[in-house]
Amino acid sequence: MSVLRELLERGVFVVTAEVGPPKGVDRESIVKKCAQIRGFVDAVNITDNQTAIVRLSSFASCLIVREAGLEPVMQLTCRDRNRIALQSDFLGACALGIENFLCLTGDHQSLGNHPEARSVFDIDSVQLLGIFRKIRDEGVFANGEKVKGEVRAFLGAGENPFADPLEFRVFRLAKKVEAGAQFIQTQAVFDLELFSRWMEEVRRLRLHEKVHILAGIIPLKSLQALRYMKDEVPGMVIPAWVEERMRNARDPKEEGVRIAVETIAALRGIEGVRGVHIMAVAWESIVPEIVRASGLFPRPGQGGGEGV
Repeated sequence: MSVLRELLERGVFVVTAEVGPPKGVDRESIVKKCAQIRGFVDAVNITDNQTAIVRLSSFASCLIVREAGLEPVMQLTCRDRNRIALQSDFLGACALGIENFLCLTGDHQSLGNHPEARSVFDIDSVQLLGIFRKIRDEGVFANGEKVKGEVRAFLGAGENPFADPLEFRVFRLAKKVEAGAQFIQTQAVFDLELFSRWMEEVRRLRLHEKVHILAGIIPLKSLQALRYMKDEVPGMVIPAWVEERMRNARDPKEEGVRIAVETIAALRGIEGVRGVHIMAVAWESIVPEIVRASGLFPRPGQGGGEGV
């Protein structure tokens, strides 16, 4: 059983982080990032050509992360591969001992550095979850043919509680849970009121009893970074008070960390939230400070703490 799954099933409030592979073959950049967060997180997401920009593959990067002493979560997006390639990569990762998978539809290629590329989108994330679940639980491919060997996989998906139309977001989550999602990592939470309302609907449908929800956290480095996310990232909701605090901050980075720590404290009090997913984009070195300040260190197996 994966460490991530084992901790969630034990009821530990988990901490995951995210690492973006390099635009090249510099494996040491991944090793360095892992060294910065090792011991402070329970698993590490490896992005799959995020924002449609060509990078070292998630598959290869996951193997490097594991060699560096961390448990990887392999992202798989539907943008670049059809169901044949996705199933093949899934089997390959399982054969090499990778157990955690995050199924995503993927950003449109027009957002990336090859906008002229032809997208695939043969299936979406909900269908991908269903295909992987059948491979694992029923031992059959998408076409019904038999899979040889036992497949072990802990399946996850992303969710954005803040995207329009808001009233339908919980039903999108329900579809992913029904398809096979065992854990969910959400878009970054800044608007706690909106997120709390979404979680109320999650609890009303009793989805929190069927899936482990990890709330997204993005520590802000600057007012410019905040405005970029607010204006350019779809489905990102940042309240005015957050922008005001960053604008008036003597040290924006310190203020961004304080906001992240305060948000985590609030999230820990929301029924159904089982952990946080820290997305410190190009700022992995700040993760230990956030984890310590949030009272989530030491992590289980890293000095005896339970992180609950």
